[in-house]
Amino acid sequence: MANEDMIVGLDIGTTKVCVVIGERSEKGIIEITGVGVSPSAGMRKGVVVNIEATIKSIIDAIEAAEMMSGREVHACWTGIGGIHIEGINSRGVVAITGQKRENREIGKDDMYRVIEAARAVVIPLDRQIIQTIPQSYIVDDHRGIKDPLGMIGVRLEAEVHIITSSATSAENLLRCVNRAGFKASKSLLLLQALAAGRAVLTPEEQDLGVALIDLGGGTTDVLVYYDGAPYSTFTIPVGGFEVTKDISTIKSISIEAAEKIKTESACCWEPLLEHADDILVPGVTGRPPLAIPRSHIYEIIKPRMEEIFELVKQKLACLGLPRPLSGGVVITGGGASLTGAVELAGDIFRLPARMGTPIRFANMGGLVDEYRDPGYATAIGLVLEGDRRENEDFAEHIPPTRQQLPLKKDSAGPLGKVIDWVKNGLF
Repeated sequence: MANEDMIVGLDIGTTKVCVVIGERSEKGIIEITGVGVSPSAGMRKGVVVNIEATIKSIIDAIEAAEMMSGREVHACWTGIGGIHIEGINSRGVVAITGQKRENREIGKDDMYRVIEAARAVVIPLDRQIIQTIPQSYIVDDHRGIKDPLGMIGVRLEAEVHIITSSATSAENLLRCVNRAGFKASKSLLLLQALAAGRAVLTPEEQDLGVALIDLGGGTTDVLVYYDGAPYSTFTIPVGGFEVTKDISTIKSISIEAAEKIKTESACCWEPLLEHADDILVPGVTGRPPLAIPRSHIYEIIKPRMEEIFELVKQKLACLGLPRPLSGGVVITGGGASLTGAVELAGDIFRLPARMGTPIRFANMGGLVDEYRDPGYATAIGLVLEGDRRENEDFAEHIPPTRQQLPLKKDSAGPLGKVIDWVKNGLF
């Protein structure tokens, strides 16, 4: 990154672009110093459909965050999501090859090789792997191992969750960020739902099993954690903007007025509904203002929210999990702020439900009021994950190619010695 003490998360959604600037303090902790939001006009269902409009939205959001923080952004961790995202589970197996054959101690190179073996799945030519996440390891039939480094064994297996995307969708997204003047590459591309989970889920929920439901504008992204690791990733092609369009169409009002009603006055859970209240809507084309009972809005939006949650429920039922998701469901994203969304989800899924806000920053400084909102969960998570990747050895999560695997000094042979001489300038 250009500024070593600054991490920038860029969440490009269907209805808005959100940017969060985090800075490392002298104690090494992250504080949020800048937040920027702009309408997104060039995306549809998480896919770029207008490059110039997307570039403008990115520039506007980043400039707003720069103005708030007083810092200049050069590079950013970019989130990717949408209907083109798919997740698959895979397993790799390798023999453990220690320096001394009788030792059989598992080293990092063995972990590299087993993850690379798990990544050797057949995917269409128009798709690419964007992330590989280890779920657990198996050492000589001993299951459930989270970190096998240093253990003794003969055979090492890895169970991983592989996230793939459309190659063209990913390239177009990165192209927009780069053309906007900010450095972005495949190594800075992260799954939006995974980033949101990083910001809002607790380790206990991940161990128990939890479904993170990210209610975006154009899509609803779902990430299922099981035994502490991602187990399934899928997307429902319906989001909060469908609710806005329903209000606009049925009540014959503008999209802007419908969005304002949804965010400020709407409710999708009847016990929370105040029947006596009316909502005053500005008239269109010179017509007088219109008073709409809140109960009418409730009747419009509840079926759409039920549809979204029922579609997610059907997908979850097809996973065939050995046990229920005891951690329940966590609702995040902009749609989670809709009054009654959490209560409706709990009723439909028959599981504990809560709103997912960026809880990991609860006791830290920075822009407290700005980031304690589910709409910022993904951008906050991108900052968190970006900070982790920049400060920790992330090699086990991104296995190198065979040509990049480290050579063992004692077993490299004459070729290895020649390579060492060249590196040291002795040849």
